[in-house]
Amino acid sequence: MEPIIALLSIFGLGTGAIALVIRNLYYICQPSEILIFAGSTHQAADGRRVGYRLVKGGSSIRVPLLERALRMELTNMIIDLRVANAYSKGGIPLTVEGVANIKIAGQEPTIHNAIERLLGKSRKEIEQMAKETLEGNLRGVLASLTPEQVNEDQIAFAKSLLEEAEDDLEQLGLVLDTLQIQNITDDVRYLDSIGRKQQADLQRDARISEAEAQAESTIQAAENEKITALKRLERDIGIAEAEAKRRLQDAVTMREAVIAEAQAEIAAELARIEAEIPVQQERIKQVEQQLQADVVAPAEADCKQSIARAQGDAARIIEEGKAQAEGTMYLAESWKKAGTNARDIFLLQKLEVLLSTLSATVPEVKVQNLTVVDTRAGGTATKTAAFLEQLRHTTGVDVAGVVQRLAAPPQSSPMPSLLMTEQDFLSLRNDVQNVLDVVAQAKLESGAAEQSVESAIKMNTTLQARLQRALQAGGEAALEVLFEHPMIRIPTRNIEGWIEESS
Repeated sequence: MEPIIALLSIFGLGTGAIALVIRNLYYICQPSEILIFAGSTHQAADGRRVGYRLVKGGSSIRVPLLERALRMELTNMIIDLRVANAYSKGGIPLTVEGVANIKIAGQEPTIHNAIERLLGKSRKEIEQMAKETLEGNLRGVLASLTPEQVNEDQIAFAKSLLEEAEDDLEQLGLVLDTLQIQNITDDVRYLDSIGRKQQADLQRDARISEAEAQAESTIQAAENEKITALKRLERDIGIAEAEAKRRLQDAVTMREAVIAEAQAEIAAELARIEAEIPVQQERIKQVEQQLQADVVAPAEADCKQSIARAQGDAARIIEEGKAQAEGTMYLAESWKKAGTNARDIFLLQKLEVLLSTLSATVPEVKVQNLTVVDTRAGGTATKTAAFLEQLRHTTGVDVAGVVQRLAAPPQSSPMPSLLMTEQDFLSLRNDVQNVLDVVAQAKLESGAAEQSVESAIKMNTTLQARLQRALQAGGEAALEVLFEHPMIRIPTRNIEGWIEESS
């Protein structure tokens, strides 16, 4: 345990020592400064060798014992300039006030001059050095310019001063960012006299220019008035001539315009009608196709289905008839084999069924008298006949007559084929309304709509037959009910004519 603690202690001490060393040896350079590591020899950008290395805008580690880290700020320095009694060209003393912005150069090779001359100096010392240099350059520039040049073009004056001071400041390792001349005065009031003279000249020139401008303006106004009057007369004459020509042209072209307008209206109406004809024809075709798909095709399918169902029913009836015929033949053979007793046997076999059927249809009978007949004497037929006779007298039911009627072949009653049930009539009205709805959706004109309905009825033979039955059963009233529609009105006589033509 103790060795582990000792190792951890050593490790902690080593880590702390390393952190302390890094803290003292690792330097970070701010963007507004430059780091100078003195002590080691390096080659500068211009090829010469210097005893320091530079770090700008980054970080670096100082070599212990061999290097020393120094910092130099590159921030801006503001210097107020004032030169009094500086003689200009011509011997006029001037006082000039201005402000300059300078900084230590941050680019090679000028920065080497700054390191050699300004390293270790305070900012006040650097500002004083730069101020004295600029004031000396300012005096030199003033000596080469007249007071008029200095006062009239201060920008050129500042530019000359910048060019003059640039080389001197570069030797010191400084850079002049801006230089502004704020005020120029003189104690002998020379500039004031120049200003008064210039002001007097300006006032004179202004009066002369104003008088000349007024004279020219008066002349020009008169000339403009004359030109305007002439233009006005020419305009009025032109308007009068144009109005006369317009009236003449209107009178000449009035008849042609009216004729052309009427012809255009007639041609437009004719073109509209001609263009409407193929549209209506296409709509009729569309309605016919839709009727074919929505009414005729389903009706044909129903017709085919009804035919198939009727054929199936007929086949079933035929098969049942065959089976019944075979049963009848078998019964006839059995009748022959039974001989004279066949009728009695048949009646006895059917007697119970007949009596049950007959008794179910006969209401309750109150028996007043009961006659007992002796059936011991005689044969089976005699006994049966006596029983049936007794039954007829007591209940009033003629069994023999019922048997004869049942044995007789059923007569086919005439079906009222011309009549329709209520369900068939409602189904027919639904189909007719479907046809009318389809035609109404096409938004055809009345004649085209009536023609479409006629085509749909004539193409559907099943629908024609059903309409004939409805006409024969209910007359025109039935047709009015079938073809009653909110959007399509078709006279009943036309519908009756379609049905009679198809029949």
